[in-house]
Amino acid sequence: MTTPPTDPGDRCNNLALRKASRYLGATYDKALAPVGLRSTQFSILQRLSVHGEVMITALADMIAMDRTTMASNLKPLAREGLVTVEPSRADRRARIVTLTPEGLARMRAALPLWQAVQRRFEENFGTDEATRLRTALAAVLDTGFEPWAD
Repeated sequence: MTTPPTDPGDRCNNLALRKASRYLGATYDKALAPVGLRSTQFSILQRLSVHGEVMITALADMIAMDRTTMASNLKPLAREGLVTVEPSRADRRARIVTLTPEGLARMRAALPLWQAVQRRFEENFGTDEATRLRTALAAVLDTGFEPWAD
């Protein structure tokens, strides 16, 4: 008796993670749309509200994103006056990102929308399961890969 062939996609960690990421990302994007933010933009503004001014590289590390992609994500936020991106006084090659008062106001306006979708997800998925999911996903970042290393 032969076993039926299996679809490698059924066991692909990357595919499973990306499917869930697209699904949740679109859900959060839809929730944040009334204030004109996407979920990644909200995450950037939220991190800046906690950490103050931050070098682009450090901000990219906080969000697990390569520096070039982070710089691209900051451009629309800077155009809208939500962040400033300026050369560091200590190292002119480094860029410092700062949340503006307008950016803080937008992040605060988005916070109840984010909280509502966060609450709904945890109600549907389970609070304990959501905590375990975040813990497991954080552990993925410690698996030893260096995707953005030169």
